[in-house]
Amino acid sequence: MDAIELLDIISNGETSKVQFKEKMPKPDDFAKEIVAMSNSLGGVILLGVKDKTGEIVGLSTEEFHDYGIKVADIADNKVIPVVYITTEVVSVELDSVKKILVVHVNEGINKPYKVRKTLKVYVKQGDTKRQVSDNAEMLRLFQQSGNLSADEMEVYDTSINDIDLNLFSEFYLQEEGVSIDNIEIVLKLLFRNLNIQRNDKLTLGGLLFFGKNPQRFKPAFCIKAISFFGNDIAGSEYRDSKDVKGTIPILFKEGMRFFKTNLKQIQQGQNVNSIGILEISSIALEEVLVNALVHRDYFKNSPIRIMIFDNRIEILSPGSLPNNLTVENIKVGNSAVRNNLISTFCSKVMKYRGFGFGIKRALKEQPNIEFINDVEGEQFKVIIPRPEE
Repeated sequence: MDAIELLDIISNGETSKVQFKEKMPKPDDFAKEIVAMSNSLGGVILLGVKDKTGEIVGLSTEEFHDYGIKVADIADNKVIPVVYITTEVVSVELDSVKKILVVHVNEGINKPYKVRKTLKVYVKQGDTKRQVSDNAEMLRLFQQSGNLSADEMEVYDTSINDIDLNLFSEFYLQEEGVSIDNIEIVLKLLFRNLNIQRNDKLTLGGLLFFGKNPQRFKPAFCIKAISFFGNDIAGSEYRDSKDVKGTIPILFKEGMRFFKTNLKQIQQGQNVNSIGILEISSIALEEVLVNALVHRDYFKNSPIRIMIFDNRIEILSPGSLPNNLTVENIKVGNSAVRNNLISTFCSKVMKYRGFGFGIKRALKEQPNIEFINDVEGEQFKVIIPRPEE
């Protein structure tokens, strides 16, 4: 980092990725800052810059040598797991030369990180930090490290009796070419081998694919769809509204039905007696909807939302992109599987192959799609403009 880059960062003030410290805080306090950044998106801590005001005061030669040793010791001994950081000294020439110690903290790959002394977990929230106490949020931190998958967890109060045997029979016949009536293995063992059941309870993936009534146990895991008059989400009038419930294949099928019911069919040279072509590519809609169902964050207890306005469609999926993915990454085909079990089942019974090309395919069919990865709001938004009248 050079002086110009540093001055630009300071001029923008403290953010979730930038913190100012005039002097070295107490070790446990500095450990909290490292933990919060490691559990969030990473960032830099600037020593020698006044908190809040951003005034550059600099450090003496003795201070930046001393602070460099202390920072390394804190990262090694005050945080668990160990955090690997880098430091550098940047000189800024103002009325005199001011030396700033820049501490680079990467987003962690082994979340959640904790302060060793208290075992407390912190995350960034804007330019401050907050302690994590909610169980679901803690589980999401484990998920971000790939140490835990929501769809493989057991669903409380479920049992083998909550499996729709007709659904499972159709799946097994299609996949293995044999009826479950003609297999020697006990069904309970088969369900366990397929990760549909664990410890006599259904896994979330098993429930969402083969459950008789998934929303009885997980009511928020549905699709809420609404077609508005006008272009304002605050509007009180709407054309159509539906809460879509059922297994993931049913959610997909009924979600597509909602699109086709509430979007226009356009004649593009067809015979007048022919059904028109949907105003927005069906292929693009299929790809973004199945991606929402497969890749949403199932640790977040909220539905997928479909909103149709006069000028656009919005699809909101709980959870921002996982594993440091960006919108630019997914546009070129990069992917990271958040829900392994659901992804596996989807690849076998739905229009989903799991190769990471769905977004590229959607953009090929509908180039004007906008993707917004809302990290702070913990959601992923897809916006598709509708053709003008």
